[in-house]
Amino acid sequence: MKALLDSGATGIFVDKKFVEEHGFKLEKLDRPVEVKNVDGTSNSGGNITHELECNVFYRGHHERLRMDVCNLGRTKIILGMPWLVAYNPEINWEMGEVKMSRCPPWCGKQIKQREAKVEDGKDLRWMMEDREREEEAIEDKRKVEDMVPKRFHK
Repeated sequence: MKALLDSGATGIFVDKKFVEEHGFKLEKLDRPVEVKNVDGTSNSGGNITHELECNVFYRGHHERLRMDVCNLGRTKIILGMPWLVAYNPEINWEMGEVKMSRCPPWCGKQIKQREAKVEDGKDLRWMMEDREREEEAIEDKRKVEDMVPKRFHK
C-alpha cells in the first residue's frame, strides 16, 4: 500500500473507509479532534473520534504508529510533519525513493521478514521468531539498565 508523505499535514492519518473495510481494531479518543482539509473546509467525515495503532513495514523497516482515523478519499495513509520530523527519511525525488536511514532511537529495528502464505492467498509478514524476540527483549533491557543509574535498579 502506498502512503502520502505530506509536509503540509499536521499529523499522521489513515482513511476511515479503508480501516472499516479491513476490520482494524480502533481506539476511541477521549475528546473529538476537529479536522480541516487542505483548503480549510471541514472534513466530510466530521471530527476525528478514533485512532489506529498498528505495525508498519517498509523495505525491512518496522515501526509502530498511531494514526488518526478520518476521511482521506483516495489516499489511504498520510504521513505528515510529525512523522517526517521524527524519522527524517532520505528522499530521492527524482527516483521516487525513500530510505529509512536516519530513524530515531525508539524506532523499530531493521528486521528480517519472511513471507508465509495463508489459505486465502494473502501474504503474512512475520516480524521475528520467538527466540529472536526474546533475545531482543534481553538486549533492550540491558540498554535500559545502562541508561538508568544502578541505584534505581531492582
